[in-house]
Amino acid sequence: MKTSAQRTSESPSLLIDGRIEELGDWRGELLARLRALIKDADPEVVEEWKWRGVPVWEHAGIICTGETYKSVVKLTFAKGAALDDPTGLFNSSLEGNTRRAIDFKEGDKVNEKAFKALIRAAVALNTAKGKKR
Repeated sequence: MKTSAQRTSESPSLLIDGRIEELGDWRGELLARLRALIKDADPEVVEEWKWRGVPVWEHAGIICTGETYKSVVKLTFAKGAALDDPTGLFNSSLEGNTRRAIDFKEGDKVNEKAFKALIRAAVALNTAKGKKR
């Protein structure tokens, strides 16, 4: 078993690989699938590992985080409240002024087209920072 010091010296992508592997159930499979969709939607995405073990995807700022719990895989979009969500993917953290999240339960279907559109919208919002509108 690796120590915390050994794990933190690994690349974020390897740490995310390790998280997926250690979950070893539907949550790991789903996190891997969502990760692949994020990378497909934004080939320039940067993977990070923050807050003692949370996968984070960034492009000119945080796009979303990928937390795993006993009964859900939660993707929290840092600026989700500012994103259009015409298909209603957001189903958690709806009361705040900034973040929005998607809680995926075992067996939930992923609307891949809508999910990738949401990723692209988050990237567009992040990259629009500093530009005149």
